[in-house]
Amino acid sequence: MKRLLPLLSAVILSAPLSAGAQAAAPVSEDVSAIHLRAGELPAVELTRDLLYRILVAELAGQRGLYEQASQLYLELAQDTLDPRLAKRSFLAAMVTHDTARAYQAARLWALLAPDDSEAAASAMALAATSGRPEDLVATLARRIRTAPVDEKDRAIVQALDVVSKIQDKRVALEVLDKALGPDTRDLPMARLALSDVAWAALDAWRALEEARAGLALDPASEAAAQRVLEYGMEVEPDTVLRQTQEWLADHPDARRLSLMLVGHLVNRRQYEAALAQVRRLRQRSPEDFDLLYTEADVQFNAGNDAEAERLLYEYIQVQDQRRASLNERATNALAEASDAHLLLVRIAERQQDWNKALAALDAIDDNALRFQVLLHKAVLQARLGQLVLAAKTLDDAAPRDDHERAVVALTMASIYRNAGRTDSAVQVLVDADREIPDSPEIKYDLAMLYERQGRSEQFESLLREVMVLAPDHANAYNSLGYTYANQNRRLDEAHELLERAIELEPDNPYILDSVGWYFYRVNDYEAAIDYLRRAFRALSHAEVGAHLGEVLWMSGRKDEAMRIWREARDDDAENDTLAETLKRLGISLP
Repeated sequence: MKRLLPLLSAVILSAPLSAGAQAAAPVSEDVSAIHLRAGELPAVELTRDLLYRILVAELAGQRGLYEQASQLYLELAQDTLDPRLAKRSFLAAMVTHDTARAYQAARLWALLAPDDSEAAASAMALAATSGRPEDLVATLARRIRTAPVDEKDRAIVQALDVVSKIQDKRVALEVLDKALGPDTRDLPMARLALSDVAWAALDAWRALEEARAGLALDPASEAAAQRVLEYGMEVEPDTVLRQTQEWLADHPDARRLSLMLVGHLVNRRQYEAALAQVRRLRQRSPEDFDLLYTEADVQFNAGNDAEAERLLYEYIQVQDQRRASLNERATNALAEASDAHLLLVRIAERQQDWNKALAALDAIDDNALRFQVLLHKAVLQARLGQLVLAAKTLDDAAPRDDHERAVVALTMASIYRNAGRTDSAVQVLVDADREIPDSPEIKYDLAMLYERQGRSEQFESLLREVMVLAPDHANAYNSLGYTYANQNRRLDEAHELLERAIELEPDNPYILDSVGWYFYRVNDYEAAIDYLRRAFRALSHAEVGAHLGEVLWMSGRKDEAMRIWREARDDDAENDTLAETLKRLGISLP
């Protein structure tokens, strides 16, 4: 028989007894009215009635009647003001997932044991998940206000953890905002907590404002400076980059922030500034060999392949020395060297030197990467025209489960498709779909091959199967919706499909392109241009440019259309959609 709670005697025998005391009145929200002293239990006369009720509650718990036990213990706690009984009510309610009663018991437990951190945490967590922001504000405010000075930061972090469980992040921000009183806002931790919650609520300006306030309160705080950079990049990138560089000039040992800055500079293609930052780090920490890889990565992004290779070979040599001098299990040198070899593969691929890329792959001896390496190797062999060898390499991959078997099939199909052998690619996926019928990835890729073959019924049927298997598969909704829009048919259904796709992935440029093309089909040129501009900004792909140019042309903005088409041609002069668009409209690009 299950046991929910400790022995009955633990409650009865350890409770202070008072010969003349009477059972207390139901608990008040005002803790001061309860007349409790921290660390002390209430004096309660153990009458026959109380003993009987405790026995009944205990037996109910022992017999698995947790709802009854929880209610009985809650009533006992209200009558005796004993926090242990409130805790037992809470535990019993949690067993049956009765969050309403669990919250009631947890609040009572926290009121009766104000110094019990477990009670406070339980009450706050349930308030956060039970949709009671008003109660949560009061509980958090009391917890933070009553925390000793040296525990304030910990109380704020606990409050941050609690509000993070609220699904509506705007409500979470409001709760924390109200819970942090005026006296608490002078603490840097309070500002950082507000910054994090504001960011989660998609309020980047507020997040930056609070991070800056935290940094002003503690000018040496790297944590605050990190938030200023991370959150500020969303709204004031140039300003926060400059401010971060100035802050680092005064705090050169802030390694984490320095590396964050390098990453953002690379993303903005400010490679010289990024390299200067890495070199300053290396000068201050010459034994920090991880910076070799960091600098190599920046050089790679900057297009300096020769320098990136030199740094990577130096880095690999360091990792080989570590492996030779240390126990294999005591170092991550193998994984670090593997990362360097993979970056060498990318360099060779950019140079279209497939043999060099294969040699870099062969240098990886990390067993954890064996499957990934063999897949990549097969793709490179196919690029060299060695399709039979590529197929053998994939056979050697020895997939361990359905997921890996699906990946092997998808890779082989991709190899055949790129080689122009669409029928062979289809056969691979037909066989894989028969073997692994619940794989949405296989069905989706097979559907796209059927579309290439003009087999529209099979294409549509498989995409609908994908939607059933994976209701959050945005690409399936997008592909079918775009097909209907492009064919100028079933436009109402196209709208529904694309609406679902963009709901799932609102920033996906391919979906933005499809939505824009749909609006073009229904003659809403302004909406079409808006979506297509967003798509082209995120993905300057020739097909997106062809679409945007056509809508601009048809809306009378011919100069801008020509400029977009030229950009698309520069991206991919052989793009079929661009060529067809220009031919259909009778356009000749200068």
